[in-house]
Amino acid sequence: MPAFAPFTLSAPRLELRSLGPEDAPAVFKLFSDPEAMRYWSSAPWEQLQQAHDYIASTLAGYESGEHLRMGLDIGGQLAGVIHLYGFNRQNRRCEIGYMLGREFWGRGYMQEGMAALIDHAFRVLRLHRIEADIDPRNTASAKLLKSLHFVHEGHMRERWIINGEICDTDYFGLLRSDWLAER
Repeated sequence: MPAFAPFTLSAPRLELRSLGPEDAPAVFKLFSDPEAMRYWSSAPWEQLQQAHDYIASTLAGYESGEHLRMGLDIGGQLAGVIHLYGFNRQNRRCEIGYMLGREFWGRGYMQEGMAALIDHAFRVLRLHRIEADIDPRNTASAKLLKSLHFVHEGHMRERWIINGEICDTDYFGLLRSDWLAER
């Protein structure tokens, strides 16, 4: 992918925006919450430096076009992140990941933010497919993906070992044609 210049996407109740160094404390708050990180692919963060490293990786990803992390901003507060990564240029596909602060759960914010970024990915970036890999115990995440027209495409047993715990994974996929047909 070409480099990503900073941009903002608007949704009715939130904005998706590029991340910067000033977001490190809010990013640390998200990723250091053990409950929010329960089904994430790593243990909760323990040091603010991890957030600074994440932001540095984010900025490098913008420049290289290797990944696109967007902050989910609600009323001027960074409430979460949505991340497009693992771009396969030949096949025009990528993976998607997301994290939302606990105080914002259950209000439809992530669905709204993801819809805006998915639409951008298919219409502007011209992607053909977006994939998601989730812990099958995370029923809220599966429900979110299904509400966005992702299709459950597979299950892999004991694929991850996270913080000493062996976990399965469920795969979901969304095709550009399915997204556009539903919009």
